[in-house]
Amino acid sequence: MNPDTTDPYTLARDAADAIAASSGIARHDIALVLGSGWGGAADLLGQEVWRADATSIPGFRAPAVAGHVGTLRSIRIAATGAHALVLGARTHFYEGAGVDAVVHGVRTAAAAGCSTLVLTNGCGGLNTSWAPGTPVLISDHINHTGATPLRGANFVDLTDVYTPRLRQIAHDIDPSLPEGVYMQFSGPSYETPAEVRMAGILGASLVGMSTALEAIAAREAGLDVLGISLVTNHAAGISPEPLSHEEVLQAGKDAGPRIAELLARTVTRITEEAQR
Repeated sequence: MNPDTTDPYTLARDAADAIAASSGIARHDIALVLGSGWGGAADLLGQEVWRADATSIPGFRAPAVAGHVGTLRSIRIAATGAHALVLGARTHFYEGAGVDAVVHGVRTAAAAGCSTLVLTNGCGGLNTSWAPGTPVLISDHINHTGATPLRGANFVDLTDVYTPRLRQIAHDIDPSLPEGVYMQFSGPSYETPAEVRMAGILGASLVGMSTALEAIAAREAGLDVLGISLVTNHAAGISPEPLSHEEVLQAGKDAGPRIAELLARTVTRITEEAQR
């Protein structure tokens, strides 16, 4: 089957069926997209019951970015018995594969039965009080890619794209969590200082190259969305230091234990509340 000629929703259904057949798990409850620095959270959730190379599932591509794994995993959450689908093969918009490839994991999660999506990323921060290694809840976003996963006259309400109830759960776990507005740029170049100033004028406090398109697709599919950014560096013009991907990876590594525990506790609480 050629993913370039298949309807993307049919392709997502095929992927979900393949995951169910391979894993033996008919339905997943929550999906996680783990960005730079966030990978350790899945290991704290519970027992891994299935793992596969992403390219063995229809529509998924090998990751093109250092720091991203190329696997799909199913984790049985220890406290609740719910199943988390961990999407470790994120396709970024700048890879040029098209928006449908970017949101394929999200659509697959919805087709697999998930009702909640957790999106994480590593990003640049505009707030100088957020040191590298600070997790920030995403309260809203600005999609600056010029693209959308929606087709035709499909008017999806994005008023509460990042579900307030889920943000409150995260605040209950860690009351010190700040919130910010995330602005997705196309990449792959880092933002210029002028673009960062523009982002701040428009109301953004976080800048990066993922998440917004995925969140839109999730809301189209009816999923609740929790977004958490890890500030891996001060954005261009905020910091006098040149930006590098190595800095992003190191900040994620340094913050790994704290953010992994935060995310694991939050996801566990979300599934506990879903079962009440």
